[in-house]
Amino acid sequence: MVKKYENADGSSNVKSFAELRQWQKERRSKKKDLSFVVSRADPDLALLTANRSEPTVTFVGHSTFLVQLGGLNIVTDPVWASRMGFAPRLSPPGLPIGSLPPIDVVVLSHAHYDHLHLGSLRRLPGDFVVLVPEGLAGWFRRKGFERVQELSWWSETRVGDVTFGFVPAKHWTRRTPWDTNSSHWGGWVMRHDSDCLYFAGDSGYDGTFRRIGEKYGDIRVALIPIGAYEPEWFMGGSHMTPEEALRTFADVGARYFVPMHYGAFRLADDTPREALDRLNAEWERLGLPEGRRWTMEHGQTKLWSAAKTSF
Repeated sequence: MVKKYENADGSSNVKSFAELRQWQKERRSKKKDLSFVVSRADPDLALLTANRSEPTVTFVGHSTFLVQLGGLNIVTDPVWASRMGFAPRLSPPGLPIGSLPPIDVVVLSHAHYDHLHLGSLRRLPGDFVVLVPEGLAGWFRRKGFERVQELSWWSETRVGDVTFGFVPAKHWTRRTPWDTNSSHWGGWVMRHDSDCLYFAGDSGYDGTFRRIGEKYGDIRVALIPIGAYEPEWFMGGSHMTPEEALRTFADVGARYFVPMHYGAFRLADDTPREALDRLNAEWERLGLPEGRRWTMEHGQTKLWSAAKTSF
């Protein structure tokens, strides 16, 4: 019997057909301005190719980042797909897949198609190890990937000089009608010395985030989703609003906030502009320092280090 996974609160986030039909009915009645496109920066390929010492994060799009930490080139949720189902990508990837340096580690948050794209995985350069949630290693091995490590919540592994911790999120997963929640989901904390980055994956808001902050302490950079939250009655258990994303930021105690999971694919009814406007309004309401919000262009690279950044 295949094991089924759930959230820390016991929920599965599986929606009924009636709920799905109600959402689609609501969606047809909405008029949205889809003209906004996330701006694009020319990627610093010289830096990314040569760098093996400075911690960096580069926004490719959606939940895909190139993270350079502890001498490793790490990719999160690699998706360079030009379409998601029948919907075309809203903005091209900020870093062409052919321009990547050799990848050492891939971290996967869960198996949904907008986070796990087989075609992208097969095109990644380098002899990389893939770190995946519990229940997903078998899928990778069947697809021909041999260097796979499967982790459960709160477990850790080490690659080179970097420690990778798999931490909870509130979500669900499915790739076919028959494999709902047959693997887990979560986020990743990556630490090298005093430099620590948190990649939240895909999640609704949950009190578990406070435990992540308590366990890992001084997280410098947090990559947190802000999109695919509307309608909130349908999406709320699986995706967080921009306001909830800032609660997550506070809960984990991070220094810098990087919004993600918006601008590349239209997965729900909110638009990238709406998500950013709500984020910026809440940031201002909370009186947070402007320098701690990194709203990155596609292709933009940020250098960060505990020794060089402080407020």
